[in-house]
Amino acid sequence: MKISDLPFGTTDWSQIAATEHPGVTGTAWWRTCRFGDLRVRMVEYTAGYLADHWCVKGHILLCLEGELHTELEDGRSFVLKPGMSYQVADDAEPHRSSTSVGAKLFILD
Repeated sequence: MKISDLPFGTTDWSQIAATEHPGVTGTAWWRTCRFGDLRVRMVEYTAGYLADHWCVKGHILLCLEGELHTELEDGRSFVLKPGMSYQVADDAEPHRSSTSVGAKLFILD
């Protein structure tokens, strides 16, 4: 990845309005900033969240709080706890997220 034409700046995530994204169960709350082609998000999942789709978008994702379960369409599954991350390319491995206890994530895509 090459990041260009991006001047130095800071983001106060508490000042970014959250948008609601319901799952099959639970809700994801996204605070989103765009910097050129980069989408940067602070995402909070409520306890009991299950994504309503298989995602094919590439991400770099860092778990800040809680616990995130990620299932790949091929049947593999992974658990992220605070301080853990994953990365996946666009159109590489469809994945979906869930959490029983809730989670807070920092996502770059």
